[in-house]
Amino acid sequence: MKKYFAFLLTAVFFHASAAHVTLAAPEETGHGGDIIYTKPVKGVLFSHANHVEAVGLSCDSCHDTIFPMEARAVQKNKDFTMASLYKGKYCGACHDGSMAFASNTQCARCHIGVKGFERLQKKSK
Repeated sequence: MKKYFAFLLTAVFFHASAAHVTLAAPEETGHGGDIIYTKPVKGVLFSHANHVEAVGLSCDSCHDTIFPMEARAVQKNKDFTMASLYKGKYCGACHDGSMAFASNTQCARCHIGVKGFERLQKKSK
């Protein structure tokens, strides 16, 4: 019963948070805007606002060492997977639990899923 309740609570949180996401374009923000990764799974949201404005990271904190400047370019890499992330590559360079939340503990903070992806596509039209 506890597992079911935890799952239900997570699902409700995910649905509520994904429904209220609005994409910001680079020209509106003064930084890279928001990016939705579609591979290896559809619907992973990266917010430049959270990283640049809220946390205070500079562009060169990630570019061109961890990520190239071209949006979604890393999707072309065969090792752009959660397994690589857990080994400290890509987002995992920070999201290992020591510098930022551990990526294996708060999935819904980034993964908006197919339904969240489709909602954002409809909003942007």
